[in-house]
Amino acid sequence: MATQTVDKIKELMIKPEKIRNIAICAHIDHGKTTLSDNLLAGAGMISEELAGTQLALDFHEDEQERGITIDSANVNMVHNVDGEDYLINLIDTPGHVDFGGDVTRAMRAVDGAIVLCDAVEGVMPQTETVLKQALRERVKPILFINKIDRLIKELKLGPEAMQERLVKIITDVNKFISSITPEEFKGKWGVNVQDGSVGFGSAFHKWALSFPYMKKNNISFKDIIEAYNGDKYKELCEKAPLHKVFLEMVVKHLPNPVEAQKYRIPKIWHGEMDSEIGKSLIDCNPKGGIAFIVTKIIIDKHAGEVAAGRLFSGTVKQGEEVYMNLAKRKIRTQQINVYKGAQRLQVDEVPAGNILGIVGLKDAFAGETVSLEPIEPFEAIKHLFEPVVTKSIEAKKASDLPRLVEVLKQVSKEDPTVVIEINEDTGENLISGMGELHLEVIENRIVSEKGVDVKSSPPIVVYRESVLKESVEIEGKSPNKHNKFYIKVMPLEDKVYDAIKAGELPEMRIKKKDNALLEKLRELGVDAKEAKKFKDIFKGNVLVDATRGIVHIGEIIEMVMDAFEEVMKEGPLAREPGKGVKVVLADTKLHEDAIHRGPAQVLPAVRSAIKGAMLNAKALIFEPLQIVQIESPADFMGDISKLVQNKRGQLLEMNQEGAHLTVRAKLPVAEMFGITSDLRSATSGRGSYFIVDQMFEKLPEQLQDKVKKQIRERKGLKPDLNEIV
Repeated sequence: MATQTVDKIKELMIKPEKIRNIAICAHIDHGKTTLSDNLLAGAGMISEELAGTQLALDFHEDEQERGITIDSANVNMVHNVDGEDYLINLIDTPGHVDFGGDVTRAMRAVDGAIVLCDAVEGVMPQTETVLKQALRERVKPILFINKIDRLIKELKLGPEAMQERLVKIITDVNKFISSITPEEFKGKWGVNVQDGSVGFGSAFHKWALSFPYMKKNNISFKDIIEAYNGDKYKELCEKAPLHKVFLEMVVKHLPNPVEAQKYRIPKIWHGEMDSEIGKSLIDCNPKGGIAFIVTKIIIDKHAGEVAAGRLFSGTVKQGEEVYMNLAKRKIRTQQINVYKGAQRLQVDEVPAGNILGIVGLKDAFAGETVSLEPIEPFEAIKHLFEPVVTKSIEAKKASDLPRLVEVLKQVSKEDPTVVIEINEDTGENLISGMGELHLEVIENRIVSEKGVDVKSSPPIVVYRESVLKESVEIEGKSPNKHNKFYIKVMPLEDKVYDAIKAGELPEMRIKKKDNALLEKLRELGVDAKEAKKFKDIFKGNVLVDATRGIVHIGEIIEMVMDAFEEVMKEGPLAREPGKGVKVVLADTKLHEDAIHRGPAQVLPAVRSAIKGAMLNAKALIFEPLQIVQIESPADFMGDISKLVQNKRGQLLEMNQEGAHLTVRAKLPVAEMFGITSDLRSATSGRGSYFIVDQMFEKLPEQLQDKVKKQIRERKGLKPDLNEIV
């Protein structure tokens, strides 16, 4: 058994070929944290007896109470595989869709993902979601089918039926992987029983098998069934210890940082690959310039903010001055840490290819790029789902108000999928999240961990604003009347919008010629000339600079982008975010003197022109909808279909397998509050649902005015649309 020491970690850190950065991810309750326990026990970090029940990486009280993982947890372990020591940097991720943002951020830090699947439930909605998140970040997956004991004890399957079941799961996973794998990995990244990139076992009973291991040790499915039937399953964990089989899979099938960065860096970093830092990133060079991306902020009551993340290039040292590229300032590192679950172990320096924590990066946030000198930042970390549920939150005691504002700022750092709006004019604090459970957990933590008593409003929905047709050219004049901007807006092409949402087009300001981006836009049907004029891709909206021969355009284009982003955050109808809007700067007349075309002149002119053009292009409210999968006994088919119809929903498909029913339906988020209890009532407590996807569609005509008025009243705006600037 390996002994866990900082010295051993330090020794292996400098050997990238001996490092594996991996994440365990799966649908909720498929056994991720139980599996992590087994790996910790295999590394000698917790006792073997407690593995599977201790859930050592669920170290928050609310995680233990609810029995689910809410926060991803990092741990650096030393394991011996075939006589050689390896450093396994592991991230255990949440399975509930409301905490999927943690999975996305973890994927930026790792190179390989172990996708778990329950042998009885098979591929579930969140299994597909985590695969999407992994493949989008060029993270290679392997498959572990867990809870094999359920097939024997609950379903009473024989060896052949068991094999059939496993083959079906493997086929489903491969079909999904091949449908979304990047072109260069098609046919290479599927999982395969023969080569051992598929494992099966029971994390709770601490055993696992892979086909090569079964051949080598002469174990068959028949032996497993006999062990369970004869109540001798405890012997299995001696014959086939989970951590041993599992780590053989990881070491053999998942890449080390040097291999992975060759194909990951061109996807997640858009700087010059031939530059010094570009070459250093691709080679994972510990002697190159520093390039560290923050993937998670943890607030530690003793150390303050700890920025956890992945070092792709260079060596980070304690006490070194580094540059934060998005905050645009220099700061000195105070401590460099590696992880042992909830504990942080201090080290002097860490080289490229490792996952680590840095204390001292004040006001950093997930997605920040840290280097020695200014460099092109890493691509923004793109979450699959957007926050669609909002609550107003206030302190019960007026004296707690300044503390609440401070705590809300901390919360948005710890979880970037939570959007916090602090309105100092009205005193209203809005907190937006992925769903009711997400907001409930955040609220409970503010009370229990941060010590502020709060009360909150019932949840409200975050809508979007978009346009239906092309507008005429609208003129925006600067307050001093010396500058004019001519702007048109139109709906963004569906293919381009879908590519932004799928992460194929990076959301960023385009400051230089980017051949890969131009090629992608041309593939999506954008005219080659127009593709060169794309200036800003922001939250599913695009700004195009179609001006020609304007001398001072380079000096004001950043301000035009600022104004465009402001309007896309707060549209003209009800100050809700924009969606799928293409804004074209058609022409501009600028004052010769720079002093007369500063931000105070440009921003209001561009804002009013974009808002006016959106109203002219028939701006409408779009509402969020979620596709949900409902699982229930078949007897409740009628009740479920009635429930979906009552919630303005649409049934997409219904599949019945024996006595089990699976329904897919599309429901407006506004109608989904309380759906958990409604579904329980409709199915006598035997139904459950999972979110599969999220989208925005036009709110029905008859509800447009009503919803617009409600939002404007809630935000303290005039009921009509007089104030457009």
